[in-house]
Amino acid sequence: MSEQTNPQPTAAPRIDDDPAAMGGVPTDAGRVDSSTSGEVQARVNEDPAAMDVVPTTLGDPSGPSKGRVTLVHLYPREMSIYGDLGNTRCLEARLRWHGYEPNVVSHNPGDELPDDIHLVVGGGGQDSGQARVEADLERIGPRLVSMAEDGVPMLMICGMYQLFGKAFRTVEGETLPGLGILDVTTQGNAKRMIGPVVLSTEFGDVVGYENHSGSTVLGDGQRAFGDVRSGFGNNGEDGKEGARTHNVIGSYLHGPILPSNPQLADFLIAVAAERATGRPFEPGEIDDHLADEARARQVARLTKKN
Repeated sequence: MSEQTNPQPTAAPRIDDDPAAMGGVPTDAGRVDSSTSGEVQARVNEDPAAMDVVPTTLGDPSGPSKGRVTLVHLYPREMSIYGDLGNTRCLEARLRWHGYEPNVVSHNPGDELPDDIHLVVGGGGQDSGQARVEADLERIGPRLVSMAEDGVPMLMICGMYQLFGKAFRTVEGETLPGLGILDVTTQGNAKRMIGPVVLSTEFGDVVGYENHSGSTVLGDGQRAFGDVRSGFGNNGEDGKEGARTHNVIGSYLHGPILPSNPQLADFLIAVAAERATGRPFEPGEIDDHLADEARARQVARLTKKN
């Protein structure tokens, strides 16, 4: 629904030319003090292969697991055209780094949902992909609605954000009902909203990349995910981006969003871990200074006064 027309090829989003924007690394896997970050950046600019502070493999943390967390990725084949699978990879890695055992379940049309679900993610897709998942989403919808009301954390990007709303109106005038978890309505149109985005959110500055033709409007009383500092957001007019109800977050931000914004990933993980174990979240030691620096540079570049 959000991807009604294929845009002209555009350059991939850049996080201020910083390959380190893919998120943090465990502190015992090549930690670099912040005082050396400038030197590291200089080496990367000369030779990206010199970025030896990022581990090539993810090892299990030492010591016993703090608990098993089940993450369900909805429709990874149909709804992950802009790299949104990277959100699942990020959550899986960070769960390990925090000392938890990730149990990642891919949900495809016709599959049954696991009995215990602690975290749900979904991505963006073209009209053809959304058509293939629509019937299945309606089938499992009551379970998702119940979980959302119970506080299960969920992250829905682009097309899945729209499907979690109340309705989508196509350019041809057809109205497609959504799950209604988020009080948003989307209108398809010919204009595409494309480019890097900076948001102010309760999680701090959030950066990403949007590419959507749907214009989304929040219902009365519906909380936005963030306020737009740079970019289009939901519709390019009201200065709002995404939506949040309980622990369900919908957003148009690709990137993928979580590696560039580890503070958001850890919010989802913290809620999921507490639900899975019945105990307070026990964070591990993760060095996110490279991702944080990359995000800060993008914020500065996109919001600087001309």
